[in-house]
Amino acid sequence: MESTGSAELRDVYEQQYSAQGEEGMRYGRWRALGARGKADHVARLAAELDERPRAVAEVGCGDGVLLQALATVGVGESRHGYEISERAVALASGRPGVDSVERFDGLRLPADNRAYDLGVLSHVLEHVSDPLPLLKETARVARAVVIEVPLEDNRSASRPSARRASEEIGHLHRFNRGDVHELCAGARLTVAAELSDPLPLAVHAFFADTTAARAKAAAKAVVRRGLFTVSERAAERAFTVHYACLAVPAG
Repeated sequence: MESTGSAELRDVYEQQYSAQGEEGMRYGRWRALGARGKADHVARLAAELDERPRAVAEVGCGDGVLLQALATVGVGESRHGYEISERAVALASGRPGVDSVERFDGLRLPADNRAYDLGVLSHVLEHVSDPLPLLKETARVARAVVIEVPLEDNRSASRPSARRASEEIGHLHRFNRGDVHELCAGARLTVAAELSDPLPLAVHAFFADTTAARAKAAAKAVVRRGLFTVSERAAERAFTVHYACLAVPAG
């Protein structure tokens, strides 16, 4: 049975992936830009495994843009997606490098235990009312899991305007690094490797439509990269970075 929260989330995504015209194309370019960085994160963390993952599953794969990017960087010999939005499933199914995409109810994955070498939860858990069951379910079907979330438990993201913007795109949680470690422990996983990313200028400037806005984005990117270079933990307390980790069974 599909949960109420999953049904609401599905409806939101059906609308997002049905956008047409210039709006639809712009958000498609935005997702493709983000996927390149996310694929790099998955590749770097997957390299820490004893064996190269062959079968890869992304849970909450959206329109499949990350799965396609994973094929481009050579992660996995087969790539499979699970998604709650029918429209997104249709889009993802047609992408090169994607072997299969299946709709699921947001609770139970239609796959056997350890069917995959690697599971990917990229920018999914912050959208889920109760992230732990979905992490446990992903860990059930995959021998290792890459998790990526924005770390929004920081000073900049605590501003009312920033919180409203986060809520508008469906973020239900404001994670810090420790929160992710606790989630992993609750799923009987341990963090084997981790990384964080203050994001490149292209991301900061994507929605900057004026000269002034582009200059502001460039300054923001330089300042954030500078603080991040000095201290990753200080950067995480000051502003939002993207955090990814490789989680494997404890013990």
